[in-house]
Amino acid sequence: MADGENKKYFTIEEANNALPLVRAIVADIVAKYAAVSERKSRLDQIRDSRSSQSRGAQDLYGEELAQVEEELDREIARLQEFIDELENLGVELKDISRGLVDFRSLVDGREVYLCWLLGEEEVGHWHELEAGFAGRQSLLAGSASDGLPDDSDTDVE
Repeated sequence: MADGENKKYFTIEEANNALPLVRAIVADIVAKYAAVSERKSRLDQIRDSRSSQSRGAQDLYGEELAQVEEELDREIARLQEFIDELENLGVELKDISRGLVDFRSLVDGREVYLCWLLGEEEVGHWHELEAGFAGRQSLLAGSASDGLPDDSDTDVE
């Protein structure tokens, strides 16, 4: 989300209610990213092998290679559409290959992330903005009425 834009804040319930759509989009993103990465890798190998061939051999498949490059560009554009769709929901993609997303939330006026990873049944973790995935904590460990820890439960230095 760009600076200056209004940030969307999710409650745990709102994040979990959004999961059916988010799950579908994230699954599409992960699958498309894997396909694009594989295709790009193969294309790079072809380019490398072509650079060592004679000019005539390069021209033989030049048109076909250009077509594959155009298809890859379209796939990358489609991947970006999926990412934009997720961002328009207010959800932040953190790891494109694993399907890790964060939902920004407010706890006692403090911004935190509700954290979800593709394959998890529900949003069950949170972390401080700077903590990242390594700082994930279970929502069940919280004592605040909304299930998130309050300042007294979190050691923030």
